[in-house]
Amino acid sequence: MSRALRVLTAAALLAPLAACGSSGSTDSGKPAAKAAGFPYTVTNCGVRTTYDAPPERAVTMNQHVTEVMLELGLKDRLAGTAYLDDKVLPKYEKAYKSVPVLAKEYPSYEKLLAANPDFVYGGYASAFLAGDGRSRSALAKSGIKSRLNIEGCAKRAISMDDVYREVREVGSTFGVRERADKWVSGAKRELAATEKKAKGGKPASVFVYDSGDKTAFTLGGRGIGNDIVERAGGRNVFADVDKSFGDASWEKVVERKPEVIVILDYGATTVAQKKRRLLDDPVLADVPAIRNKRFAVLPLSDAVTGVRAPEAVKKLAAQL
Repeated sequence: MSRALRVLTAAALLAPLAACGSSGSTDSGKPAAKAAGFPYTVTNCGVRTTYDAPPERAVTMNQHVTEVMLELGLKDRLAGTAYLDDKVLPKYEKAYKSVPVLAKEYPSYEKLLAANPDFVYGGYASAFLAGDGRSRSALAKSGIKSRLNIEGCAKRAISMDDVYREVREVGSTFGVRERADKWVSGAKRELAATEKKAKGGKPASVFVYDSGDKTAFTLGGRGIGNDIVERAGGRNVFADVDKSFGDASWEKVVERKPEVIVILDYGATTVAQKKRRLLDDPVLADVPAIRNKRFAVLPLSDAVTGVRAPEAVKKLAAQL
């Protein structure tokens, strides 16, 4: 009984110490050191957020933001992902397959919460539609921080500098700013080499065809896609559309006489089907790009603000 009493007494004395340790204190009773770079405060699309530590369970919605996370080596922080527009790049395939897919498109609010995230990263404004219950304010009430890709709330034209900012801010949020800075340095070198080769010639007039039958859903002047076209040696004929993407009439396509049509590849409609739709339309018969059958192709994920953007300039420049 004497021995048992000593064991119980020791356990009682140790319990408060264990409680202190679990609250973030060191053995000396001092508060545990914060992770380097924290607390980190950032204002994203009008929402100011302070991170005391890097998120541990993130959910990404939309492919280009998923690829930002994978490029920064953050697959182990991903509790789930959703909405793949096209194929992930080969270098991300293995990492992507290790992440639970919550939904083919956007998950319901209940399914999102079931993943127990502490951070949700959306690529388009539609990721946080209030009508679907996934607004950023609703997430905040559940204690979940969030980020919207910069292009999703742009009030001005997006440029490659915004791509760099996006990657750096995500890197800072997750405590891997050095990885982000390294990626930015490499992207800048690659872009400079591509632009040097593309300089000198007359810009080709370009119509970007995303989709559409009655009207053409095309690339406007506000998104990174417009910057990609210009850096690749082209001129977007719908740069005056004050949106990242928007509708244009086929009559305007004819009027603006594009020399090259860039087809965005994604979804159930193939590039071949899109090309055939354009070639078979008698209204477009006199458009130079149609007459000369001058087409280029980019995956949709290349034409939005993400880590593919610098390489997309190189791919498009080669085709133009």
